[in-house]
Amino acid sequence: MSAPLPTLQAPVVTVLDPDERARVDAAGEGLYRAIHRETVADALEDLKKGRVGAILLGVVRCGQQLDRRVAAVVREFPTVPTVALLGAEPPSAESLLRIGNAGITRLVDVRVPAGWSQLRRILAAEAMRATDRVALARIREELAPVPDDTWQFFEALFAASARNDTVQALALRMQLLPSTLMSRFFRAKLPAPKRYLAYARLLRAARLFEDQGHSIADVANALDFSSPQSFGRHVQTFLGRSAGEFRREFTAERMLERFIDELVRPHRETLRRLRPLAVRPGMRTVPPSVADRRPALHRRLC
Repeated sequence: MSAPLPTLQAPVVTVLDPDERARVDAAGEGLYRAIHRETVADALEDLKKGRVGAILLGVVRCGQQLDRRVAAVVREFPTVPTVALLGAEPPSAESLLRIGNAGITRLVDVRVPAGWSQLRRILAAEAMRATDRVALARIREELAPVPDDTWQFFEALFAASARNDTVQALALRMQLLPSTLMSRFFRAKLPAPKRYLAYARLLRAARLFEDQGHSIADVANALDFSSPQSFGRHVQTFLGRSAGEFRREFTAERMLERFIDELVRPHRETLRRLRPLAVRPGMRTVPPSVADRRPALHRRLC
């Protein structure tokens, strides 16, 4: 059994005024662990030395520091979310300008309660992406050696930018016709791509439910279900449980184990032989220009 999946795998590094730090710690209970630094230079050192889940910068405090240091955080570590916090002390126009010039596009006003909820949503989205990365690592471990185009299927399945979970969208990401993708899985006697998509979606849902602040409606909205009832039907169809039972029974770790047990391990040799991207003479594929017109991500958690 693997180790339990943490909420946010890497710590959140902050550069904040002392009176803001305790509030950030309280807001992150159950979601992240904060490491507080005095300067942006200190935060940069943390970024260079190891994994960091996110950077939280106080507008007033960091707006007074050198632009190039703040800009380096954004430029050199683009995959780490950088969030500017507008705290109790009113910022100067110059501080706001410095933050904007540094390339920071996420500004959260924590002077109001809704700001703390927004911050949790942003960091919960990063935790969800981390869960996708953990799932891919487990799948690679189970299937090694895994063919490149089979691996591309799983990468498309867990693509961090992909939340429109339909077979059509998945096929487009792989530059295949949906009928081609489905027929290849059918001929190989593998579970349908729809089931892989459903389980990946449920893994993200289980991860979100680990944050007690998320209601069933929150999770349904975050994963682009039309309603909480639609999410409930999805859970019932694939797991035979209500949404409430799913929330109580399934952690992200348990859902990932179910994904592996049902969709990967029993089909290991078949998945190693599968060539979903192979092009046969006369076969129609999706032109790259069409594949690039992917459905826009509805970033309800960002």
